[in-house]
Amino acid sequence: MTKKQTILGRVSQLAKANINSLLDRAEDPEKMLDQLVRDYTNSIAEAEEAVAQTIAHVRMAEGDLKADREAATEWGNKAAAAANKADELAAAGDSAGAEKFTNLARVALQRQIQHEGEAKDAEPAIAAQNAQVDQLKSGLVSMKTKLEDLKTRRDTLVARARSAEAQSRVQEAIGSIDVMDPTSELGRFEDRIRQQEALVQGRAEAQATTLEDQFAELEDHSQDAEIEARLAALRNKG
Repeated sequence: MTKKQTILGRVSQLAKANINSLLDRAEDPEKMLDQLVRDYTNSIAEAEEAVAQTIAHVRMAEGDLKADREAATEWGNKAAAAANKADELAAAGDSAGAEKFTNLARVALQRQIQHEGEAKDAEPAIAAQNAQVDQLKSGLVSMKTKLEDLKTRRDTLVARARSAEAQSRVQEAIGSIDVMDPTSELGRFEDRIRQQEALVQGRAEAQATTLEDQFAELEDHSQDAEIEARLAALRNKG
């Protein structure tokens, strides 16, 4: 198997690859995408070089084919001219001259047949090379399209991963300053403030003990009427 055939096989394989299936089976999709991008990029570069070389060979072969066809036509014309000259000399009674140009016609016809044979042999090879070029070009187009899709999907995947990581960091940061967490700095600060407030309140209550005793009889009964009214309403509903 030639190098170009190997490249053609790899191009065809990559062009037909089911990327979604590959990603589904991958343990690390981002690494898989990076590897696929490298594989496609390298294979595209190799395939482009193979296409260039194949086209160069085809163009040279086509040039040789054209030259063989032109040579075959030229030698055919020379054979016809020599045969006509031989006929003229034979009609004039110059048998030696006629034989000479007849032999020249034979040589020209031999050359014509040789070039026609070379052209005929070259045609299938050139057709096969052109078909290979078409396959490589088609595979290249498909691979380049998939490469762009891979790059886009890789960028999207990386962006999503980074976004998720950023959100995770934000959540961790929020959790680390949870005011309800007594181990957090804010929690400890709040506890100190509450202790100070409670101490102030305790001192105030201690100082006001005698006043509270004096005003105990003035306990608020302002809502008693409302309570009795609602109680009566509930009984009426029953």
